[in-house]
Parts: sequence; C-alpha cells; structure tokens
Amino acid sequence: MATSTFQISILLFFFFVFLHFRAFVVNPSFGLQHRQVRVMEEKITIPSGRYELEGYWQAGNGDKGVVITHPHPLYGGTMHNPVVETIQSAYQQEGYATLRFNFRGVGGSRGNFDNGLGEQDDVRAAITYVESMNVGAVELAGYSFGAWVNAGVAAASAASIASMMMVSPPVGFIEFENVNALDCLKLVVTGGRDDIAPPNQIRDLLSAWNPEAQFEIIDGCDHFYMGYLDKLQSILSQYLKLEKSNPG
Repeated sequence: MATSTFQISILLFFFFVFLHFRAFVVNPSFGLQHRQVRVMEEKITIPSGRYELEGYWQAGNGDKGVVITHPHPLYGGTMHNPVVETIQSAYQQEGYATLRFNFRGVGGSRGNFDNGLGEQDDVRAAITYVESMNVGAVELAGYSFGAWVNAGVAAASAASIASMMMVSPPVGFIEFENVNALDCLKLVVTGGRDDIAPPNQIRDLLSAWNPEAQFEIIDGCDHFYMGYLDKLQSILSQYLKLEKSNPG
C-alpha cells in the first residue's frame, strides 16, 4: 500500500527531531558558539497585518541591510537556529544591518503557521521595517524553509530586493513549482550529504532560477551543518566581500 502524505510527514518529523537531538548529544555546544551575535542586537516588534512578530535588529555601518529567515516552524525552526545565527554573524561582520525574526506562530510572534503564504507576508513586513530604518538596499537570506518562503517573495517582487542568497533550499522536501526566474539570486549553499536540499536537484533548478548564481557544496555536510558552521560562515563572508568589491 502506498505511503500516505500524513505518514511521510510523521516520518519526517521524527527524522528532524532525531537529527537535532543527535547534534546536541554529539556536540553540546552546537548552536551556542554563535549566540554572541545577539549582544549588539535590539529586540523589536514588527507589524505584519493583524499580527505582531518578534525579531532582532542590528544597525549596520552602511546603506545595506538583510532580512534573515529561519527553518520550518513545524519542525522546531526559529530565529535562534545556529545556521540563522551564523548567517547573521557573516552579514553583520561585513557591515550590513541585519533583521532576523520569528515567523507567525513561532516563539513570541502572534498568529499561526500558514503554509508559507502568511509567512511571505511576514517577510514583506520585515523588508518594510528595514526600509524604514533608512536602509537603501535590502537583501534576503534564508535557510531551509526560510529560503523557500524568500523565493516566493522574490519571484513576485524581485524589483524591491537587491539580492538574495539561500542556504539549503529544501527542494527535496517542498515543491518550488511557483518559483521560476530569480534574477536577484546570487548564491546558493548546500551540503554534499543534504537529503532535504540535494545538490543534484538544486543544480537542475538553478538553470531556471538563475544560471549565473554562485553554487557552493560543502562536502560531508548534511542539512543541519553540525561541525560545518565555520565553513558556512567562511563561504558567506567571501561572497559578501566579493559583492562589496563588485557592487554592480
């Protein structure tokens, strides 16, 4: 008998829980080594329609800013995820203003999970907040589910997004059927052992998204980047330095 969608969802849920548990057992400091990025951040509230979202804002030293989005809310994803914090750290170190936030229904953010649709509104609200802070060029950076949500926003309103990067877009878990050309996409990173964001599937989709986007594969790395956060930050830092030297 064919496996139902419900059964697949349950199996994936326990798969995610197991991998998160394994990460903390094998390396108890996993997710803690990058917590220092929060020191200079200001806790804020972002209006998103009838809801209020909690987030962390840090001003930059230039006119560039980035909105950073987190993994799937139904599988424990929050703005405190260590990959999200690594992304924030990389952008902050290059002088960007940064905003990471919890999607609706996560942590202190009001509302409920909305299958990516309401979450797109949350991203738009975050972009509006960054623009209100006198940031001229707003970029998007997302990990896993957050990358998928950002792609939906960018596909509908690419003109308002300076550039976008994705860490492990979950093409093996969620359909990207409504995402075609992404002219603002500049960088995609995934792990060589990432079953949620398989390199071969991403490579096939890049030809439609943006064949000129930089594509980096971290050998040996799975979807959770345990033991590879420093490598991820190095890739992001090199990418951002190159962007600064070639602003066009």
